[in-house]
Order: sequence, then structure tokens, then C-alpha cells
Amino acid sequence: MLRSFLIGLVAGQRGITPLAVIATATRRGELLPSLPFQKLMLSPVVAAGTAAFAAAEMAGDKMKTAPDRTVPVGLAVRSTTAAYAGAALAPRDRRVLGAAVAVGAALASSYVGLTVRKWGMQRYGQTVTGFMEDAIVFGSGLVISNPSIAANHD
Repeated sequence: MLRSFLIGLVAGQRGITPLAVIATATRRGELLPSLPFQKLMLSPVVAAGTAAFAAAEMAGDKMKTAPDRTVPVGLAVRSTTAAYAGAALAPRDRRVLGAAVAVGAALASSYVGLTVRKWGMQRYGQTVTGFMEDAIVFGSGLVISNPSIAANHD
């Protein structure tokens, strides 16, 4: 359940990133495509599409008009992608619990992340803090869903 919890933290910061990293893990063979629609992620076009949407979300986050992540639609997207990714990363017999854990983590981290980001923006600006957040969120999402990326291959 740890991976489900951690991917929920990722979803709380960027709503589409969990789908992109699950698509990467599925294409790399780190996750079996056993959830509904997960076989679609084996397609290079679908995988690239999830990455493009995640990148678009990250770019949009730097705009002055970007809404807070805690607006209802933002929380709905984060909850949905967290549930899917949390289920994908949970043991087969505990997928519902994995989804629930991920959603809880996503909702809580959305509010905490927004508070931290607003503090950082006052000090360093929106663009710098956004890029820092993107790097942390995307990098950690990749490692959470693709643990062999971080494994030592000596």
C-alpha cells in the first residue's frame, strides 16, 4: 500500500502525472496491464498522449490564471487519477484499498501542497516554484511506479 499512498501524494500536486507514469510503467513491463483500459497504455500513441497531457498541465500551472489545485474539478481529476494509479500499484487482491488510500493521500496533499506552493511563490515566484514542484512530482512519480529506474544496476 505504500506505493498507492505515494502515488496519491503525486496526484495531489499534478492530476495527470499519475496516468503518465502508470503508462510508462505498463510500457516498460513493470506493471501488468490488468486494469480496465490499461492495455491501451501499451500503445505508444496513448502513452505519448498521457505524457503530453501531463506536460500541458505542468505548463498551465505556470500561468497567472491557473486555478488552485483545490477547486472542485481539480480535486475530482486528482481523485480519479489517484484511484486508478493507486489500484494499479496495489496487490491484486487489495486494489480497492489501494485506490482508497491513494485518493485520501491525494486530497490531503492537494491542500498541503497548495499551502507550501503559495509560501514558495511569495518567496521565489510562480515559475521557479512550479518548475521545482514539477521536477519533484514527475521524478518521484516515475520512481514510485517504475522502481527499477532507481535500482542500482552495477
